[in-house]
Amino acid sequence: MSMILCVSNIEKYYGNKGSMTKAIDNISFQVQSGEFVGIMGASGSGKTTLLNCISTIDRVTSGEILVGGRDITRLRGNALNKFRREELGFVFQDFHLLDTLTVYENIALALSIRHVSPREIHKRVLQSAQKLGISEILNKYPYQISGGEKQRTASARALIGGPKLILADEPTGALDSRASRMLLDCFSQINQELGATILMVTHDAFTASYASRILFIKDGRIFTEVRRGTEDRKSFFN
Repeated sequence: MSMILCVSNIEKYYGNKGSMTKAIDNISFQVQSGEFVGIMGASGSGKTTLLNCISTIDRVTSGEILVGGRDITRLRGNALNKFRREELGFVFQDFHLLDTLTVYENIALALSIRHVSPREIHKRVLQSAQKLGISEILNKYPYQISGGEKQRTASARALIGGPKLILADEPTGALDSRASRMLLDCFSQINQELGATILMVTHDAFTASYASRILFIKDGRIFTEVRRGTEDRKSFFN
């Protein structure tokens, strides 16, 4: 396997000289192609800040973040926008779907802004929708579908561009147990069958049990790591 993500000695401070908070304290780790990695920690541990830095929503104070061998902390302007569009997929807790667009149009949007041909967009939307079990709702609007269907729509949108890395921030946080299980089964499927690389932040042990490896963060540092190995998901959860 090749290395997709390399986080090296990153630190993140907030505030000013009079009141400085260290949100990330010298974190380093790597993610290989095709891995499904979970990040766990209590509220305020730094896990979401870490994901925000990797997603370029936030900037590190020091250190390097390499995606596909390129230091994304140095990207600016059009190069940064291109990286976000073409190499990252985002799945947020609150979906971030556009209410005025259908499910089809929400999924297609990621390719439309890259000027992909309508024929290719149509083919890839149908493929993504089939993989995530939402083919029957493509003509509906977000207000007409359930929370689980909204999250699977957001996941299809994240996948459709074939990103190097899919970043998920508490993807089951707004879902009930049934919808959470369906979404996580989809994540597991796209990870195993399509080789998608997923980095997922969660506070929930059941959600994390779908990952093949979990990094635990406390006070801005990684303090331990657990690997599933040959265990099935239920044994890993227990």
